[in-house]
Amino acid sequence: MTETMTAQARIPSTIGARASRPRAEIFCYGTMVLIGIALWWGSTFHASIMPFWAPFDFSPLWFASAALSLYWYARGIALSAPGERPALWRSTSFLLGVGVIYFVLQTRFEYLAEHMFFLNRAQHVAMHHLGPFLIAIAWPGAMLKRGMPVAVRNAFYWRPLKILLAIVQQPFLAAVLFVGLIALWLWPPVHFRAMIDPRLYAVMNWSMVVDGILFWYLVLDPRPAPPARISYGARAVLTITVMFPQIIIGAMIVFAHHDLYSFYTWCGRIFPSVGALDDQQYGGLIVWIPPAMMSVVALIWVINMLRLSEEAAIAAKEGNGAEGVVFSSREWTGR
Repeated sequence: MTETMTAQARIPSTIGARASRPRAEIFCYGTMVLIGIALWWGSTFHASIMPFWAPFDFSPLWFASAALSLYWYARGIALSAPGERPALWRSTSFLLGVGVIYFVLQTRFEYLAEHMFFLNRAQHVAMHHLGPFLIAIAWPGAMLKRGMPVAVRNAFYWRPLKILLAIVQQPFLAAVLFVGLIALWLWPPVHFRAMIDPRLYAVMNWSMVVDGILFWYLVLDPRPAPPARISYGARAVLTITVMFPQIIIGAMIVFAHHDLYSFYTWCGRIFPSVGALDDQQYGGLIVWIPPAMMSVVALIWVINMLRLSEEAAIAAKEGNGAEGVVFSSREWTGR
């Protein structure tokens, strides 16, 4: 009798807890909408008094992408058991990755990047390299999916989308897209058109961010293959393959003797003391050096993941009583 009464007493509290979840979610989504409206209103009608961290040109899609990603990630962590939650450094890396991309696209930095070529190149390195790299090493997929609404989560299992991802993450095509998009948007006629056409400008930015995330997710996958798409060796080769074309592109810009990107002269540079060729050379160095350094960091990261995978495999073999098991680089170099 006492146990029955106790169980009955627990039912209302359980129902109340379940009922409070939709309310909390509605509150969170509603808060995002209100913040978005406030930022849009301020950047549209009172741009001159908005602080540096406010959007220069508010984009609902960029804002929603950042806000929903952070909320779903936090919700996924909250819904996970303590043992399933990511390490603090991974969560920090995810926050920094999203923050870097948001900063260069939805603050006054975007205005500066539209008026100086070298700042535009810094913006693209952040969108295509640094931000996606930080997101990839955080490996946030499990937490994001757990925090998403069911309908959104199911979209990731849509067969056409899975086929498309399998195609664009083929190693050769992934490398071509990674370097090819950089070259495409740096081709002077295309770059000029993208900077004066808001629709093409949006396509340029979205293509850089999406391609960066897809590429670094492929390369920095912490799992062995399978379930990862490609082996550690193929990932190591990819990091080196994309490095040299970027160095060549950067060098071509640095050593050019005439103004390749007249858009910035035409619209007016934000720092008049920096001439066209100086601006161009600084931008070329940004295309040249930081991406090459990130390729080296990625290579070291992949080699370390291989080491950890081999150590885990050895430990598993020893745990099963296997003796004399030796792992070497032959398994991933083929030599």
